[in-house]
Amino acid sequence: MAKKMMFFMITCVLLLSACSFSEDKSVSAGEGPAGELTVYTAIEEELIPLYLESFKEKYPDIDLKIVRDSTGIMTAKLLAEGENTEADVIWGLAASSLLTLDNKDMLKEYSPKGAENIKEAFKDKNDPLKWTGNAAYMTGIVVNTTELKKMELPIPKTYEDLLNPEYKGLLVMPHPASSGTGYLTVNAWLQMMGEAEGWAYMDKLHRNIGTYTHSGSKPAKMAATGEFPIALTLVYTAVQMKESGAPVEIVLPEEGLGWDVEANALINKSNQESEELAKVFLDWAIEEQVMKKYFEANGHTTGNSQFEKSNFFPENIEEQIYKDNDLYWAAENRDSILKEWEKKYGSKAEVE
Repeated sequence: MAKKMMFFMITCVLLLSACSFSEDKSVSAGEGPAGELTVYTAIEEELIPLYLESFKEKYPDIDLKIVRDSTGIMTAKLLAEGENTEADVIWGLAASSLLTLDNKDMLKEYSPKGAENIKEAFKDKNDPLKWTGNAAYMTGIVVNTTELKKMELPIPKTYEDLLNPEYKGLLVMPHPASSGTGYLTVNAWLQMMGEAEGWAYMDKLHRNIGTYTHSGSKPAKMAATGEFPIALTLVYTAVQMKESGAPVEIVLPEEGLGWDVEANALINKSNQESEELAKVFLDWAIEEQVMKKYFEANGHTTGNSQFEKSNFFPENIEEQIYKDNDLYWAAENRDSILKEWEKKYGSKAEVE
């Protein structure tokens, strides 16, 4: 009898343990957020999978639909879609573009976890926040030293140097309507020189421009191959070209660098489920490990952490940015600036 009782007790313990293990396993499998999330972004295509590695590890049950295009095209897409947009969240679009969207009541207030660690210049001035920055991106002058040496031409050091008549047809830069890099460059000139002098400068520069590309990174690649020996372009791409062995030099103009912020925002929608997932994404997008990835790609991040950057990035790049850049002014005047620019210089736009 005692043996039977002992066998019965052991059997019960084993059964209870099995039941407990089964319940714990089911809780663990379903404890994370799950669902589908549509993300609109203008981040450089090759960087997206590198950035998203940690998100997919942390949130395997969130299915991301990434919709990517250049800043200008993505901004136009969002404005055209309006309240019917498929986007749930915006990741890495120019802050000036986000401010334009906010003027159309397309953004919803949300201050992500860790937003207090973002420098004031790189996040919304209101509280709660409408947008939060990942990294500032900027334009520099990139030259093919081999080609300029063949032509016996000097390396330009300033924006003023780019007006040298000997450079006629040798310059390439991004189109500001389709490229955020192009728009931040034009915006910087108008702000740092004043509007009248800025337009006068661009009138003269236009004589030396070979073409305006629809991508902010393409001019760097064209300079690297020697197609155009001088480019106004995204510094990040120029660093890539230099790392690959191209004979390029990156020049930070003495007058200051035009810049904007790759920023994130919550779309103003009524879908509660997608909003909660979007908030999870926005929290992740400014975590320390992700910020480190932004820094490695851009040589700059919006947070206070100190990271070690590539030796190919120019020294003190953050100190070179144009300090008085007003992103709110850039957003308010975007339509009128682009209309005027197209009328004056659109004839040299790259054929799509």
